[in-house]
Order: sequence, then C-alpha cells, then structure tokens
Amino acid sequence: MSDEHSHIHISAVGSYVSERVVTNSELASLVDTSDEWIYSHTGIRERRWAEGETTFTMAYFAVQDLLKRYSIHIDAIVCATASPDYPGFPSVASQLSERLGSRGPALDVSAGCTGFIYALEVGRSMISSGLATNALVVGSEKLSPLLDMEDRSTCVLFGDGAAALLLERSEEARWLKSYIKSEGGGASSLAIDPLRRAIMMDGRSVYTFAVSAIAETIDALLERNNLTISAIDWIVPHQANQRIIAACAKRYAIAEEKFYMNIERYANTSAASIPLALAEMERSGLLQSGQKIILVGFGAGLTYGGTVLVWK
Repeated sequence: MSDEHSHIHISAVGSYVSERVVTNSELASLVDTSDEWIYSHTGIRERRWAEGETTFTMAYFAVQDLLKRYSIHIDAIVCATASPDYPGFPSVASQLSERLGSRGPALDVSAGCTGFIYALEVGRSMISSGLATNALVVGSEKLSPLLDMEDRSTCVLFGDGAAALLLERSEEARWLKSYIKSEGGGASSLAIDPLRRAIMMDGRSVYTFAVSAIAETIDALLERNNLTISAIDWIVPHQANQRIIAACAKRYAIAEEKFYMNIERYANTSAASIPLALAEMERSGLLQSGQKIILVGFGAGLTYGGTVLVWK
C-alpha cells in the first residue's frame, strides 16, 4: 500500500437513531419469546425502530450531527446500506449529494453487514487517487420493515440507525493495511428474500462463519501490519451477537475487554453498526489520539473483512 493511501484519517463522526425504543418485553407481547431468552442468546436488551424516517433521512440526520461539530464542504459520498428506501429510487448517497450541494462522486455500496468496511475502502481510494478531496462515508439501515414477525429467531435481532465518518488527508500515516474477503457459496444463509422482502437467516451456519471470519480477519490484519494483539487498543466489530464475540475471544485467546460492544442498546444495525459504535466511543471519551483500532465486519454475502487505523 502506498504511503499516500495511508495518509488519510477519520476527522469527524456523527450519528442518529430514532427515539422509538423497542424493548425485549415489548417484542415478547408480539411473538413467542422473552427478555431472558433474547438477552441470553444475543446480548440484546432493546433496539430502535424508525417511525416516519427513511434510510435516507436517518443518513442525513447523522451527517447533520457530524457537520454541527465539524463544518466542511463535502466532496465524495459513499453510503453503505442493505435497505435502500424503494427499489429503483435514487441512491441514498445521491440524495445526500443533492441535499448537501456536493458535486463529487456519490454512490451506495451493498455488502451486507460488512458494507461499511467496503465503503471505507471506496472512500479512501477516491481520496488517494485524487478523485476527491475528502469523503463522507455513511452507514444507514432501516431494517425494521424487513422483519418477519412470525420468525422469532430473526425479528428480535435487528434495529435501525445511521452514522457517518469524514475521511480527510493526514500529514502522517494513520491508516494501515486492510483485508476484505467473501464466500459467495454461503450467500443463501443470510439474505433478504426478494419476494417477501424479509430477512432470512440460517443462524447456526452464520454463527460458525462469523466466529471464524472474525478470527481470520484479525489474524490477517495483524500479520499484514506487523502487529501483535497487545498493540491493539480496541477491536470494534459488527454488532451482530454478543455470543459470537465471546466465542471468538475465548477460542482465540483475545481479551473480551478489547471488543467494544453496544448491541445491548441498538441490536444489529447491519452496515450502520460499526460507525454507530465509533460515534458512541468518541462521545464517551474512549477513543484517544494515537490508539490503534481494528474494525471488523461480517455478514450477508457472505462477506467479511476489516482494517486497522490510528485514531486522529
């Protein structure tokens, strides 16, 4: 990777979630489940379901949150989403571009729950190649309309939300080598049924895939960047299931405390989960300048991958 490609950093973050909180107890009144079962199997206590908001409007609110604290003209826009508002409707990124008055590249990336990792690579490639001076990378998902409320194994897992990161050039290397892969043969184990417009998942196979994918990604990132796990301050994974992270940490002897988790409050927000976690960490003061952070995603596709960055 060229030095120029690594001289890019995250300079600002923003996020948005709906005020509508859906607890496990509320779901238990709709489907045959319980707060105890959901939490023990997933680590989820509640999630946000957007009402009167779209994937685009949530993305826009997240961007506005970012711009309130870091005012800048946006050039390129990349939005990771698996839940665009309407088939054939303008992409979320193009709608953001119109609203923000940007004339740079704008496109959506669809790679399931790994979408934000893919979108980050697209955004920073645009900057390093000279196509853009900066890049707004957004993860936005409205998954609640895609839930089959008769399938208690999936309808309890997902929430809605959006978050945005701004990428800009840096005077020094702040971004290290990445790792992105896919296993197309497993695509049917986690997908959106096009006829029912509902999420379908083979939980057992996804669990097995996720544990191995996280470990493979972390090992590859450490090797590619000549690092040891002790040099990493935080691992921010896609927030899919607390048991997946616990199993991975135990199996591969990684301290579970290195993994930042907020699934208890937001559930699985697909491509929005990693930036939502980063935004929350930044606001709470957990992220400090110079810290090395691994971001790792895994999900529909099947896709997986990650990157290592040094915080601004």
